Amino acid sequence: MKLLTAEQFVKDLEASQDSISSNEQELDQTVLEIIRQVRNIGDKALFSYTEKFDQAKLDSLIVTEEEFAEAQQLVEPEFLTALRQAKENIEAFHMAQKEYSWFMNKEPGIMLGQKVTPLEKVGVYIPGGKAAYPSTVLMDVIPAKLAGVDRIVLTTPPQPNGKINPYVLAAAQVAEISTIYKVGGAQAIAALAYGTETIEKVAKIVGPGNAFVARAKKWVYGDVAIDMIAGPSEICVVADETAPASYVAADLLSQAEHDESASAICITISKNAAEQIKKEIEKQTARLERKEIIERSITQNGTIIVAADLTEAFALVNEIAPEHLQLMIENASEKLQYIKNAGAIFLGNYSPEPLGDYYAGPNHTLPTNGTAKFASPLGVYDFMKKSSIISYSKEAIQQAADSIITIANVEGLSAHANSIRIRKGEPNA
Repeated sequence: MKLLTAEQFVKDLEASQDSISSNEQELDQTVLEIIRQVRNIGDKALFSYTEKFDQAKLDSLIVTEEEFAEAQQLVEPEFLTALRQAKENIEAFHMAQKEYSWFMNKEPGIMLGQKVTPLEKVGVYIPGGKAAYPSTVLMDVIPAKLAGVDRIVLTTPPQPNGKINPYVLAAAQVAEISTIYKVGGAQAIAALAYGTETIEKVAKIVGPGNAFVARAKKWVYGDVAIDMIAGPSEICVVADETAPASYVAADLLSQAEHDESASAICITISKNAAEQIKKEIEKQTARLERKEIIERSITQNGTIIVAADLTEAFALVNEIAPEHLQLMIENASEKLQYIKNAGAIFLGNYSPEPLGDYYAGPNHTLPTNGTAKFASPLGVYDFMKKSSIISYSKEAIQQAADSIITIANVEGLSAHANSIRIRKGEPNA
């Protein structure tokens, strides 16, 4: 794990961003060809790509009732209990985000407002690959249900035996979702965006995925809505000497185990703390199951930064704009005012990132790759759209007419002006 000064880290960050841009250009050629094939030949392309990329030869793309029933027998009762507890917490948090239509009478004869309408069809992508993510099923489906979305479908890559991970299916049942397609990667995104013989086109696609999924979402955006273009998982821990080194190391490694591209960054103002955390990382990595992935992730993207003070530390945080930020410092809640850019913020030594991943309630589908500078976590608001409402009486439009005509004339749009004049009853309008 690299040990850098703040200045060295900023230089490395700029260089890595240039590298990402170059890699994306190469990836796009493959992704665009997959999208073209799905649009042209539909299900045939999905079966072909599933066999090629997932080594699964399928007879059907749809999960059957029998497969749902089988999954229930394969998962432990305590897992289902934990899922239901998590569901309650997620529902409680997201219910507070719900938005409603509103109207106001600005003055006599004028009514303005906003009509809030849920999306009709949403597709949720659940990653497969190196791990299964039943928690993502709850995080992405529950806000959509609370928003009132009429139809929610899931798509996720099958295992080589042609079946979906039973824990994902069990989570879908807890979330009350019955339509799941056995398709992953860019081909799944294309199918949701444009439709095939089996998969219907949706209005919005949400959910994290690998680089192919992220680039596919970028290319279909505009034909369909997306939540965000998610990159590899990230964590940034700001720690002072009151933070136990073992806690900091464990939290950094909890994200490094996602995949080799995951980013784990610690910012501390103590050289001694930095050394202790580095030792703990080495010690804990040796005994973890996903040791090989963690070692590659930490070697490539793991960094401990020694900042001059907390002011410099917070400036670095705001530049990184991390997906997950842990403030493991004294009086952490008092320091929130200095944080401008972060997806989710965890306060204190007893609020580790996995608490947010699985149980607390706030969403774990979060902005990555610095997009927390302008983006937010997935929420109920992502599954609703708004329409402006405008109602003027005859008297009210008469009073506003001259101002509207003046502005229209300045813009050279005489038909706009005429639309108002005709309501004034002007001759030759």
